Amino acid sequence: MTDRIWLSSYPAGVPADIDDSRYASVVDMMEESFQKYANRVAYTFMGKELTYKQVDELTQTFAAYLQSLGLVKGDRVAVMMPNVLQYPIAVAGIMRAGYILVNVNPLYTARELEHQLKDSGAKAIVVLENFAATLQKCLAATPVKHVVLCALGDRLGLLKGTLVNYVVRNVKKMVPDFNLPDAVRFNAAIAKGTGSSFKKVAQKPDDVAVLQYTGGTTGVSKGAVLLHRNLVANLLQSNVYLQPALDKIPPNEQVNEVCALPLYHIFAFTLGMMLCMRIGGRLILIPNPRDIPAVLTELSKHKIHVLPAVNTLFNALVNHPDFGKVDWKNLKISAGGGTAVQSAVAKLWFEKTGCAIVEGYGLSETSPLATCNPITVTEYSGSIGVPMPSTYLKLLDDDGNEVTTGESGEIAIKGPQVMAGYWQRPDETAKVMTPDGYFKTGDIGVMDKRGFFKIVDRKKDMILVSGFNVFPTELEDVVSQMAGIMECACVGMPDDKTGEAVKLVIVRKDPNVTEQQVRAYCKENLTGYKQPKVVEFRTDLPKTPVGKILRRELRTS
Repeated sequence: MTDRIWLSSYPAGVPADIDDSRYASVVDMMEESFQKYANRVAYTFMGKELTYKQVDELTQTFAAYLQSLGLVKGDRVAVMMPNVLQYPIAVAGIMRAGYILVNVNPLYTARELEHQLKDSGAKAIVVLENFAATLQKCLAATPVKHVVLCALGDRLGLLKGTLVNYVVRNVKKMVPDFNLPDAVRFNAAIAKGTGSSFKKVAQKPDDVAVLQYTGGTTGVSKGAVLLHRNLVANLLQSNVYLQPALDKIPPNEQVNEVCALPLYHIFAFTLGMMLCMRIGGRLILIPNPRDIPAVLTELSKHKIHVLPAVNTLFNALVNHPDFGKVDWKNLKISAGGGTAVQSAVAKLWFEKTGCAIVEGYGLSETSPLATCNPITVTEYSGSIGVPMPSTYLKLLDDDGNEVTTGESGEIAIKGPQVMAGYWQRPDETAKVMTPDGYFKTGDIGVMDKRGFFKIVDRKKDMILVSGFNVFPTELEDVVSQMAGIMECACVGMPDDKTGEAVKLVIVRKDPNVTEQQVRAYCKENLTGYKQPKVVEFRTDLPKTPVGKILRRELRTS
């Protein structure tokens, strides 16, 4: 689609295109921020603050340590940590040393971790000790030669750090026994790096920056190859697109951004850590977003300007009795992504904060942001918005032909943020890239006459009932608006008569909601073939650590 009809929907001041040649690498962009914002606080974690100057020094020291191990440019270094201070230090150190970052989910099993370390060919790993037992189980089967071991209190100062580590290890019993005799402690690595010389590495736009592994929800986990220019482009795109909202923050106020989503996930990695660094903001690191009372207690200590979150987190926060303890009046950006934001959640969030959830869309393969609603919107539309600057979208039928406006098709994306391919998987890359350079997402969408796109669903999640397409997202959005419903999910189940039927799984806010009431509500709001054959109540729904509901687990249980 060469006619970008969506450009007329851009807020004033947002350009049609960005110049992604401004920086040769993510490192150049980071080092600019280290100098420009040296005296500002870069990170806040458990009451400890790190300035940009301190981050600059620590990351250079950690880079020097990694270089002293004999690693060469392009070697892969894995990071397996939640949102702790060592995470951004390790990431920037890895990149500055000329290595490729491999983000690892710390909740992986040994089997999943072994796959990712072997697939990426990682030579080193930086891991929080809480997950060291998992690493121990598979380490011998991987190419990893160097282990840097972190503890939660490492960077909190001697007194507080010692206390925190004691509680984590001995009171809360959060560190299973492990034996990694050759591992080097993070603080020891920093000490060694202080005595080593750092050699600056020239990096080019087409050098690989990150291997971002896909969630594996549709098959084996694959490493999306994100080049320096991919990440630079997405940071510049996101920056200019969100600028109209950032301009509403008083010039003398530093931007405070909440990072409750895990940094190893591309949404938080780019729109949390990297974008916050780009604009000289303070990133408030939340190590456990599932502990909602603790999250709200931390947020009550700060002016909050930016909050990226997924639907489940928005929902959990806004329905918690402590929600009102946070002063939300400074909130300028509520960025929704990762999965569809439901209208009932968006409506309640806007009522309680006055800041509308602006939904965007993207994938690991697109660094991630590909589309976003205009940052100036005040109403939920159910749309994923319009393509970002320098980005093109089209919708394809099963034969790869572009469909007409209003028809549904597979979303395909072209832009400077689109990955170079899957790591050492040319066959998988060929499946998702078109001859003219578009990435096929596996998501079904429609576009209206203004160029706004709407996700209808994942190809694989679609339910076929007697030849009719049923899209779970639609049903979930409708049912979630029913009084007394906290959240829900629906999947297809085999059916002798119709091929497939709808199974609806519900978590109640009001325990008195009955199956009969749910069925009556569905009958009133959904046509016959969309209505659930089975209604099931549960206390919770299976989710990824990022908060995406795992429909595949509901299918098999």
